[in-house]
Amino acid sequence: MATRTTEVLCRVRPEWVDHYGHMNLAYYLVAFDLATDRLWPALNLGAPFRARGLGTFAAESWQAYLREVVRDAPLAAESAVLAFDAKRLLIRHRLHHAEAGWLAAENEVLYLCVDLATRRVVSWPEDVLARFAAARIDEAPRRLALTRPGR
Repeated sequence: MATRTTEVLCRVRPEWVDHYGHMNLAYYLVAFDLATDRLWPALNLGAPFRARGLGTFAAESWQAYLREVVRDAPLAAESAVLAFDAKRLLIRHRLHHAEAGWLAAENEVLYLCVDLATRRVVSWPEDVLARFAAARIDEAPRRLALTRPGR
């Protein structure tokens, strides 16, 4: 289940634009994080998850900048679960121009399930794992993985 929408996630703000006249690389991560916030409720994450004393911490991320976006460009997001295991979740976001539809950037993020009281990695609850399983798409990650050679 990839969630793609033409609904505007955000617009490129003036303070996000660098001296080249396009969105600075740091603000792509802000937009991707907004996409994460939009995805979390479908996966039983976010505020209700924190109320259970659990959180999602990003451990690794990768970005690809495919086409520049400029001030006030409307951005839409497509998000998908690529892989997961007992303690990790790998998601992918794609930012599209919300009106023209072209792909602007991609992002993969590896999240960990963390007990907020101990700040230690723990296993995902069963209901959350079930949501991951229902949402997972059959697509390989481009850069990140749950396992690494030599680990």
